Amino acid sequence: MSEIEFVTQHRRYLHQHPELSLEEFETTRYLEQFLIDLEVPYEKPLETGIIAYLEGNSAHTIAYRADIDALPIHEENDVAYRSETDNKMHACGHDGHTTALMLFVKRCKKLFDEGKLPHHVVFIFQPAEESGGGANLLIKSHALDKFQIDAIYGVHVMPFVEEGAVVIRDHEITASATEYRFFIEGESSHVANKEQGKSAGEALQHILTQVSQIQQYHLNGLQRNIVHIGHFHAGEAINTVPSKGYLEGTIRTYDMDDLSAIQKQMQKIVQSAHTLFDVSCEVKFAEGYPPTVNDPALKKYVVESLNYHQMTVIENERPYLFGEDFSFYRQIAPAYFVFVGTRNDEKHFVSGLHTPQLNFDEHVLIRIADYYERLLFNYNEVEA
Repeated sequence: MSEIEFVTQHRRYLHQHPELSLEEFETTRYLEQFLIDLEVPYEKPLETGIIAYLEGNSAHTIAYRADIDALPIHEENDVAYRSETDNKMHACGHDGHTTALMLFVKRCKKLFDEGKLPHHVVFIFQPAEESGGGANLLIKSHALDKFQIDAIYGVHVMPFVEEGAVVIRDHEITASATEYRFFIEGESSHVANKEQGKSAGEALQHILTQVSQIQQYHLNGLQRNIVHIGHFHAGEAINTVPSKGYLEGTIRTYDMDDLSAIQKQMQKIVQSAHTLFDVSCEVKFAEGYPPTVNDPALKKYVVESLNYHQMTVIENERPYLFGEDFSFYRQIAPAYFVFVGTRNDEKHFVSGLHTPQLNFDEHVLIRIADYYERLLFNYNEVEA
């Protein structure tokens, strides 16, 4: 089987059988059988996902991560390999990330069998990137502690960048992602006696206005942040004063001081809602993803590997405002994350991430495996 046949077969199978975060049981079994057939040792520290390992010819250990989960999106692509499950789709390209790492495992096993694998290699097929923080779960399980990883690499497909180009950036390359939720409790009354109630709806209008002004009035105008209002509601019936209100959204920033400022301002908004409208109000923050921070010491390996395979290097001036849980791996080793272009206007592969039309050419996955392999061979050999 040629490499293009390999990546096409596996990627399209995974694409047809998407599973949501922490539900990737069949995907895990599929990967497990692949590793068994290849005779590559592995373990399953969580209910889903796999860590595989091969011993190389040095004391160094290099890790590579692919995420395996899909999104609750209904696919609209008219292709033979479209998702077989309604409202579940690999709309973020994780089927491609997984397949590229599978190809790299296959190449490394061949090198291992020939006694030519230059370093120890850890292959992380990680669950729950989209929700659940699978990277953090793996780290907290201590499953990676014994490997003493020297460097860890990851990629993400990027449909806004042309095929053959790769976006890199030292330091922050993606934003932190933190969810917030406001809960409002007032007192209901009949509309005929509305002055006897305490309107959660009135308080919600105030909160909506104040949250929408945080970026404009309370943060540095030169910084890129998103304080997004995603969903809100209030009230129970057409002729009663609303007794309950709710608001939720997400915060995206790559500056943790800005995140702190946003959270403090939201706490002040809570107090103002209570003071002005005599309602009970609280805001809760879900533990989010920190910014993905690339270690500048690894840049030379990344750039050399991309240049070696004649892939165009694009250095972003500012981070993307996506959230990405690869960010957690920096706790255990120097890390570097890049975005690999998949845009192809000729083939109409132009739809963005998290859309029901996302698609790409599987040849890109071979380029990712090429990049991974060169990273392995040039680690500790590229001149500073």
